[in-house]
Amino acid sequence: MPATARKFDHEAAKRAKRLRRQVGQAIADYRMIEDGDRVLVCLSGGKDSYTMLDMLLALQAKAPVRFELFAVHLDQKQPGYDPDVLPAWLERSGVPFRILEQDTYSVVKRVVPEGRTMCSLCSRLRRGALYTFAAEQGFTRIALGHHRDDIVETLFLNLFHGGTLKAMPPKLGSDDGRNTVIRPLAYCREDDIAAYAVDRGFPIMPCNLCGSQENLQRKAIKAMLHDWERTNPGRIETIFRALSNVAPSHLADTDLFDFASIGSRGGDPHDASAWLAGEPHDA
Repeated sequence: MPATARKFDHEAAKRAKRLRRQVGQAIADYRMIEDGDRVLVCLSGGKDSYTMLDMLLALQAKAPVRFELFAVHLDQKQPGYDPDVLPAWLERSGVPFRILEQDTYSVVKRVVPEGRTMCSLCSRLRRGALYTFAAEQGFTRIALGHHRDDIVETLFLNLFHGGTLKAMPPKLGSDDGRNTVIRPLAYCREDDIAAYAVDRGFPIMPCNLCGSQENLQRKAIKAMLHDWERTNPGRIETIFRALSNVAPSHLADTDLFDFASIGSRGGDPHDASAWLAGEPHDA
């Protein structure tokens, strides 16, 4: 074997091992999967969800608990979509699966004005279909393919455009209380995932909705973070670590920390009426 090929194989093996270790660590840290869980693995046809399923399959054989994996894909009726690609790949992998069909493409194109971001509505419709299926079929976990970079990008999207300090948690209870969402790739870098997808030859299926919009806010955030990482290597990892090292007393959310009681000598610290009702006293 040529030296370049040996080097490639070595790097690919190291990458796969690193991803498995990171996924296993995230699962352990957040107790994402427990004994007897039925995990619904959501496949979009992109590099992230393929890698997630591959990692979970690799870990399933050696995990300290027993759990079931079941793949689901939502056919959103996008133009140019090949309905045979994903079923053929899943059949070869031996994973039980279901292909759901829902024409969210037409809904999004009809409702969202031309030039506006479609991702929000598209993701809500997609989540609704997947969450309903999971609840009806008795799955105890829903696995999504968001990775470390997605989580950090979401932090800045909410910060810059939503005025909130929040990201994507590695584990989340759905609003209706019916589902538990997990993100096994939470510790994994996007560039590792992209290279792994090439290593494994996954049949990537492009999105013709958000993929056709070049001026998405997330793309601007991604470019900003890429520039930061280029000039300051390791910055994205530092930002991600900050999400698990929060000091509520050093922020400004009165619901998160009881600032009013600090140094209080009585009275109702939450009664703001006296401060808001009248004119200030003369000095």
